[in-house]
Amino acid sequence: MKPPILTTDRLLLREYTLLDTAFILELLNSPGWLTFIGDKGVRTVKDAEEYLLTGPMESYRKNGFGLAMVILKETGEGIGMCGLIKRESLSDVDIGYALLPAFTSKGYAFEIAAATLDYGKNELGLSRIVGITDPKNEHSIRLLQKLGMQFEKNVKFGSEGLESKFFAISW
Repeated sequence: MKPPILTTDRLLLREYTLLDTAFILELLNSPGWLTFIGDKGVRTVKDAEEYLLTGPMESYRKNGFGLAMVILKETGEGIGMCGLIKRESLSDVDIGYALLPAFTSKGYAFEIAAATLDYGKNELGLSRIVGITDPKNEHSIRLLQKLGMQFEKNVKFGSEGLESKFFAISW
């Protein structure tokens, strides 16, 4: 197994493997994901495998970074995902994150997202990273602001062209 991408006091971030399909199936069908990120149509382990192969794992191969598994150091348990994404539809790299419901409101999202921004800046040499969120996702908006990101504009985003809030941070 590859070494972690990064570690924090309580967490580590590592690339996904096909051994993570059951976790992905659970995360992508959690209430917060379905409400604020959207239904990816991942209903079976085979769907989860395809999601990993064509999403995060393809991004690692193509860009050298992507969404990755957030793990509690203490237990080794997967609790969510975080990472940087280069979308064809955006000129900037954006940060993505999601946690299983049992692990929200414990500071984990801020801890791993702050470390991911630092990684993007210092390891990948990015001068700007953006964050895009549903305008009704107050937790995500507060997290982006706490990370130092500034609101720039409302945008139409995603395949459905949903109204989204666009934040950015530059160094």
